[in-house]
Amino acid sequence: MNILVLCTGNSCRSQMAETFLKSYGLSVKSAGLESHGMNEYAIQVMEEIGFDMSKQYSKTIEKIDLKKIDILITVCDNAKVSCPYIPEIKHVFHKSFEDPASFPIKSTNNILIYRKVRGEIKQYINYIVKKINKY
Repeated sequence: MNILVLCTGNSCRSQMAETFLKSYGLSVKSAGLESHGMNEYAIQVMEEIGFDMSKQYSKTIEKIDLKKIDILITVCDNAKVSCPYIPEIKHVFHKSFEDPASFPIKSTNNILIYRKVRGEIKQYINYIVKKINKY
């Protein structure tokens, strides 16, 4: 099964979800409705728990061959509402996560927001993987 994780800017939340899913050996890509570049704080908090996102890059949904996607995971409401119709999709999952990039980084304490969202995404991905394994 081929998985697409979709978000608004493909810089943080969808990238984290892609990384967690790949750790299960799944075929997964992430994309955004726009491309905002990789978020350095997202890379940092993933490195803290042993995941390297430094070679990943931000891309738009137009760069993905949607005919090969079986499962769609949207991680923000904007992506859910704005996602084009993909007839090949067999399963859709949606959960909107707070966008840590929407908070200005003014101190090292703000990195806590990224860690919180990382934990929430990891927990959700664990849930999805259990569902996928039943298909």
